[in-house]
Amino acid sequence: MISDVVNRHPKVLSLSEFFSFTGLEALSRKRLDGKAMWKLCSQQRQRLQSMLNRDKRISEIIYPFDAPQARFSHRDVPPISVTTLPHLTQDFDGLYDELEPVIRARSTGNVADQYRFLFEWLCDRLGRDVWIERSGGSLMFGYNVIQHFPDARVVHLYRDGRDTAMSMSQHHAFKMLLATVRQLQRWGIDLLNGDSIDINAPPAYSIVFRFALSLVSRFSNFDKMIDQEFDLEAYGDLWSRMILFGRAYLSALPADRFLALRYEDVLDRPHEKLRELIEFIDPSLLDEAWLDEAVSILRPNPSKYLSLPAEMQSRLTQACAPGLDALGYAT
Repeated sequence: MISDVVNRHPKVLSLSEFFSFTGLEALSRKRLDGKAMWKLCSQQRQRLQSMLNRDKRISEIIYPFDAPQARFSHRDVPPISVTTLPHLTQDFDGLYDELEPVIRARSTGNVADQYRFLFEWLCDRLGRDVWIERSGGSLMFGYNVIQHFPDARVVHLYRDGRDTAMSMSQHHAFKMLLATVRQLQRWGIDLLNGDSIDINAPPAYSIVFRFALSLVSRFSNFDKMIDQEFDLEAYGDLWSRMILFGRAYLSALPADRFLALRYEDVLDRPHEKLRELIEFIDPSLLDEAWLDEAVSILRPNPSKYLSLPAEMQSRLTQACAPGLDALGYAT
C-alpha cells in the first residue's frame, strides 16, 4: 500500500522491495566495488531461487514473466527486476541495461555510499527528488539499514498482528523466514533477541547478522524449508517477536526521525494519515492532487481473524499478545 501511494507522487522515487531481494547480505558488509554491487542487483541467490524456480511466487513480485516481451524467466530474473524496476517504469528492462555499466564502473567504497549513488542516480534518471525504500518484513534487518543510513527518516507501518499472522501464513517468503529463524535457534542463534542490540555499539549486531546469513546460506536446504508447514500461532509468535525486536532499536530514534502508522488508521482516516506521512518525509512534498489520488486507490480491508473459530482466535491472540500490547491493540 505504501509503495503504491508514494509511487504516484511526482517527486518521490518509490523503491519497492529493494532490500528484500537484493541487499540483505550486503547490509552486513562495510565496503564493496561496482562489480560486487552489480552482482547483488543482477544475480539470484539461493533463497530467491527456491521461491521462483519452484514457482512459489508472492504478490509483491511484479515482473511480467508470462508477457510475450519478457526477457527473463523466473529462473534468471535479476533481483532488482523482480519488483523494484517494474514498479518504477514500464521500460524496466531498458532501465536495467542502462544501470549495468553505471554500477559496474564504481570503484570500491562504503556500501552505504554505493546504495546512495544507485538511488540518487535513479532519482535523476526518473526526475524524482526523494527516494523511499520499502521492504515487507524489514523489522528483521531494519537495524542494519539504520546503521548504514544514520540520518534516515523511518516509517513503521503496522497492523493488528492477528490479521498480519494470517497474511504471513499465506506468504512463502514469511514461511521461509519462520523456518530460518527456527533453524538458527536450533544452532543457538536468536536473531530476534533485542538484548543483542547495543545502540552504542552498532557493529555488534551486524557481525551476528552476517554470521547467521552465512550459516543459513551454507547449511540450509531452502527447497525443504519452503515445504514446511506451521500453525497459525507460530506466525503470530513470529510477528510478536519481530515487533518487540523492532521496538528495541526504533525506540532509540529521535522523534523527528520516526513515524509510527497504524494500518487501520490509514484506512479509516486516509487524508489525515497520508498527509501526516508525506509531511513527515518532507513538508515540501505535500501535494493535494497527489493526496486525493492516493486516497482514491485505498480499499476497505476488514479484519479477517474475527472469522476464525473462537478457540483458534484465542490461541492466535495469545501468541500475538506481547506485540499487540506493545502497539496498543486490545487483547
